[in-house]
Amino acid sequence: MSSKQDGAQGRQQRVRTVKEALRDLNIQLSLLNRQFGAHVDLKDADWNCLDLINRHGPLSPTALARKAGLHPATMTGVLDRLQRGGWITRERVPEATDRRAVTVRALRERTPELFRLFAGMNAEMDTLCQDYSDDELDLIATFLQRTTAAGGIATDQLASD
Repeated sequence: MSSKQDGAQGRQQRVRTVKEALRDLNIQLSLLNRQFGAHVDLKDADWNCLDLINRHGPLSPTALARKAGLHPATMTGVLDRLQRGGWITRERVPEATDRRAVTVRALRERTPELFRLFAGMNAEMDTLCQDYSDDELDLIATFLQRTTAAGGIATDQLASD
């Protein structure tokens, strides 16, 4: 076999290894989120929406449904559960012509509870990141951001089929 073929096969194996590692990461993060949800009585979709609200909110229910990839009727149930659990509040939009218009805002007084639950993972990540140089961390961050964008494209393609 030529060195060119060896190089191509080596690259294919590296790409396969990266893809497998991402699948393993997806599974592990799902397990972590499930454990987290069990501690605070949140379903997976509830936690995803709460995280989106915390990171991008306040949001309208429609905007949140779009970001979460959920049907508006499903979003109503998610928001009802989050509000009952004391995680969010729905606030009327005073300047809206439609009296039903609301925005959803996370209740910040619950944030310390979230930080406490994720403290173990955050500590593990801090320890892990100590092993990498600033340039390597920049490369990893860029790879993860590009992977997220690729996932968004694939999600949009599947949604339009």
